[in-house]
Amino acid sequence: MKVVALAGGVGGAKLAWGLAQLVPADDLTVIGNTGDDFRHLGLAISPDLDTLMYTLAGIANRATGWGIEGDTWQGMAMIARYGGPTWFQLGDRDLATHLLRSERLAQGETLTAVTAALGRQLGVEAALRPMSDRPAPTRLETDEGTLAFQEWFVGRRWQPVVDRIVLPEPPAPASDEVVAALEAADLVVIAPSNPLVSVAPILHTRPVWELAADRPAVAVSPIVGGRAIRGPAAKLMAELGLEVSPLGVARYYGADLLDGLVLDSADGATAPDIEALGIAALPAATWMRSDEDRVELARIVLDWGRRLG
Repeated sequence: MKVVALAGGVGGAKLAWGLAQLVPADDLTVIGNTGDDFRHLGLAISPDLDTLMYTLAGIANRATGWGIEGDTWQGMAMIARYGGPTWFQLGDRDLATHLLRSERLAQGETLTAVTAALGRQLGVEAALRPMSDRPAPTRLETDEGTLAFQEWFVGRRWQPVVDRIVLPEPPAPASDEVVAALEAADLVVIAPSNPLVSVAPILHTRPVWELAADRPAVAVSPIVGGRAIRGPAAKLMAELGLEVSPLGVARYYGADLLDGLVLDSADGATAPDIEALGIAALPAATWMRSDEDRVELARIVLDWGRRLG
């Protein structure tokens, strides 16, 4: 079974790792969000791609979910000494990723090629693909003005109230590799990433939504008990008028896209309302506190996806 996972950030990376333990590498493609990408200190930074890459390689920082385990911060200390910007932290080993990415992009390689090459060197076997080789920045209209994503998320600690999320128009084109993976997919898995700023930018990349909607698609809710498992998903949903629940997630994605939604057992009471939308609902344990949890949730998603398909 060919599986394509749409993922961004820590929660998405955890499920992607679980899927990689169960799906043969040749049958798994992970499409990462690049709406968070930006330039910092002259370097091309791809935060979600790197979180996915480090997690799939088994070197991610377990405490934070992002960055590299055991990394040091001498470079940032020196930048601070020079009076440079330190609001976005880059570890010393993490810095090597950005240096090499920036050099290879400047030499004319695509982000897809660079991501694949870096991943191979770290031992990533599944295909990790950026959603597009063209810049597709996410911006947010807030009560403090229009902010680039990282300025809002890291620089302002996602505190400004968001009135609107702005995705590029016209949409960026998906890479040939992303299109080919989706066309061959037997199952599309939408990871428990932030629906509004991690998954939506991927779906907005043309023609990802159309291709995903034509195949069996299962999402995992990132909302448990009215709260986000991690990050600003609940805050964003509330500010944009969405119900902060798995039902709100199901309504946001819609029955045209989703065949099924895996929700946490704590929210099992919402399952009938989700199914009334035309989306199958499966209560399960969705908290991924351990490697075993990641694999078990991946197994649930795959088994259920096969049945729905």
